[in-house]
Amino acid sequence: MNILNGIVINNKMDKTLTVKIEKKIKDKKYKKYIKTHTKYFIHDENNKCKIGDHIVFCEGRHISKKKKWMLMSITNGDNL
Repeated sequence: MNILNGIVINNKMDKTLTVKIEKKIKDKKYKKYIKTHTKYFIHDENNKCKIGDHIVFCEGRHISKKKKWMLMSITNGDNL
């Protein structure tokens, strides 16, 4: 079971959030760090998250084609 942290960037869909996770990856050739990001669709049963919230979410069963992550908790962003 994977547990990830991220920032909510969209909450306009019913019971669904879009979350962005940024990573720094070292380039093999030039040895510099490059920022990359990944978007996840999260199931939010009560629609309680807002844009800009830091959340913790985990992997679960597929709810739709792209949505297989479940909201665990809303954090204040200190742990990220």
